[in-house]
Amino acid sequence: MSGPPASPSPRRRVVVFGTYQAQDHPRVRVLAEGIAAHGFDVSEINEPLGLSTADRVRLLRQPWRLPVLATRLIRCWWRLWRRGRAVRGEVDAVLVGYLGHFDVHLARRTFPGVPILLDHMIFAAGTAADRGVQPGLRTRMLSRLDRSALQAADVIVIDTEEHAAQVPTALTDRTVICPVGADSSWFAAGGARPGRPAGRPLRVVFYGLYTPLQGTPTIGDALRLLADRNDIEVTMVGRGQDYQAVRRLVPLTAPVSWIDWLPAAELPILVAAHDVALGIFGTTRKAADVVPNKVYQGAAAGCALVTSDTPAQRRVLGDSVVYVPVGNGTALAAELVRLATDPAHVRRFQGAARTLADQNFTAEHIAAPLAERITTCRTRHQLHP
Repeated sequence: MSGPPASPSPRRRVVVFGTYQAQDHPRVRVLAEGIAAHGFDVSEINEPLGLSTADRVRLLRQPWRLPVLATRLIRCWWRLWRRGRAVRGEVDAVLVGYLGHFDVHLARRTFPGVPILLDHMIFAAGTAADRGVQPGLRTRMLSRLDRSALQAADVIVIDTEEHAAQVPTALTDRTVICPVGADSSWFAAGGARPGRPAGRPLRVVFYGLYTPLQGTPTIGDALRLLADRNDIEVTMVGRGQDYQAVRRLVPLTAPVSWIDWLPAAELPILVAAHDVALGIFGTTRKAADVVPNKVYQGAAAGCALVTSDTPAQRRVLGDSVVYVPVGNGTALAAELVRLATDPAHVRRFQGAARTLADQNFTAEHIAAPLAERITTCRTRHQLHP
């Protein structure tokens, strides 16, 4: 006679914790969605700080404004601490969201003995340098901030091999590489995307914050060369550091629509309505180290992708996208003309990008290495005996 059925194993609980802003930084949504797809019970303890990446970099340039950051941070931390203390006995792991250089220390104290996972997709010192902060005391302080955050984490989540190489050697055993990926809203938008009617101009889209790594002046130079064409239409979404420089490059007669920004829920639908999505074209060190969210999202949305030819992007994207030399607006313009005059070429790269996204860029696939690491440990002692 058989005994009573064994009770199912309880689902392990992961809390996504911090002052991150998921509407601005979709990376945290991808990781949370992916961990949940691997059978974890995922919940959020989130108190958004209300400062964008650009705002935080501006504070680095204008240190007299730091009290603004401190005041907001204290308010958010108080709420995070209270909410975290209420559930800490029920938590198996804590994932500190993107830009969590300070939050990881609060998580360490709020959840003692619980493994702390830090999404360290951005190095503060590297980001400041990319935004024009000159080497000196501030960048040295930011390097120390990076090291302190990494040391506080039990698992360090990195997006590229280039960024993993920047983790101190003593901490490399804590590193897990999870590419940026795209959340389900981008795949849904791609599944509903309309086809390109015969004779319609090629529709090209870029969206971003006009940071140096994105190389938007290169895009502006290409648009200048395309100003007299009637078979290409371009949508430029966003504003930021290099926005005015780009506007000065592009003639008023160019077939370009400028949109300041869109709510996060509307962006996938807008991108999927275009034929081609642009990646990054910057010449900075950071541009060489990243594979930006826009190429993952554009691929999931079913667009053909055009981006710069860097080792990091080639490793992830393979032969599924159109590459141009870094910082070369003339080459970018030539590739867009080629796509505009060869619809079959466009369809080929649209299909290749979407296939690659289906195979490699879903949240479940992206988060698999992290889910495996969480599964192997329950306490900090098990991670670092």
